[in-house]
Amino acid sequence: MYEAKLIPAEHKDIVHDVSFDFYGRRMATCSSDHTVKIWDLDESGEWICTADWKTHSGSICKVTWAHPEFGQVIATCSFDRTALVFEEQVGFVNTADNPDRASQWIQIASLVDSSNSVTDIKFSPKHLGLLLAMCYKDGVVRIYEAPDVMNLSYWSIQHVINCKLASASCISWNPSRSHAPMLAVGSDDPLAMSGGKVEIHEYSSTARKWSKIAALTDMTDPVHDISFAPNLGRSHHLLAIATKDLVVMAIEPIKERIANPQQGVAPVKPDIRIVATLKDHEAQVWRVEWNLTGTILSSTGDDGRVRLWKANHLKYWKCIAELQGDGHKSDSQSSMMQHENPQANHYVLDINSLKKIHPVY
Repeated sequence: MYEAKLIPAEHKDIVHDVSFDFYGRRMATCSSDHTVKIWDLDESGEWICTADWKTHSGSICKVTWAHPEFGQVIATCSFDRTALVFEEQVGFVNTADNPDRASQWIQIASLVDSSNSVTDIKFSPKHLGLLLAMCYKDGVVRIYEAPDVMNLSYWSIQHVINCKLASASCISWNPSRSHAPMLAVGSDDPLAMSGGKVEIHEYSSTARKWSKIAALTDMTDPVHDISFAPNLGRSHHLLAIATKDLVVMAIEPIKERIANPQQGVAPVKPDIRIVATLKDHEAQVWRVEWNLTGTILSSTGDDGRVRLWKANHLKYWKCIAELQGDGHKSDSQSSMMQHENPQANHYVLDINSLKKIHPVY
């Protein structure tokens, strides 16, 4: 059995993204009302808003947390073509609005290097350092680095990746520590493209650059989200893709490279195959996310349901749980639940916390 939390977020416009920190006890939300909110889970299991502020001059589309080793740091991106980095500074702050608040969030960096909207933003896995990857509406990916983790006000561009995509909508780091750094980039461009809507890029420490190692030509529909699974012992990587269906792909790592007398060492294309195409949503799939062990995949779509997926010992993927917006077990006749306060016109955030409820003995 699973429990769903209904949180009165009081955003005055659409909530575009929800992001949990590494431990799952803090949460950040962002909205078209130009507001970012930070939520903390208290001892009674309730989510309490501990900070909120207005920022950006356009709708805030994504928010993401850095690993806690680097402090309490989040980054946001917006249709105003900027990405901002915020850090929580702890200490007694006596302000008129919050006289008792013991910390505040300070904008420490503004990253503006394009005339196009920033569509997604992700911090790299901890073992790569403090890197921040951003993809743009024109299909370009930029990777920034904070060389001094004690001074996060300075970020420098390390790499610019020009994808062969009409636009880029989502990005995901491969969290594997045992293989070369890898990025997956998806496109939500509605026009048909012969090269597909997903590209895989890998970093070569020898050449010190990113190279495209694969284009998923089977992906021809707009891609809304993409996510690499944590790899705890698998011989291959798993990549979840949210499009008109939920697609899970397996990527065999490159084990050897071919020497080219003219170009040095050329990458060998990895073996990529579709291991599951899951159509249960029967609607556009918008978000995908893995658990920490990479064994359970969650997805949500236009049908208003959250589904959990797991592969059995025969590698057959099956839906193991299905939730409606109100947390009840869904059925084929249920419709999408919408919660809105018509008097205040405040949007309500419906968080499926996927928290196990243990029986009381």
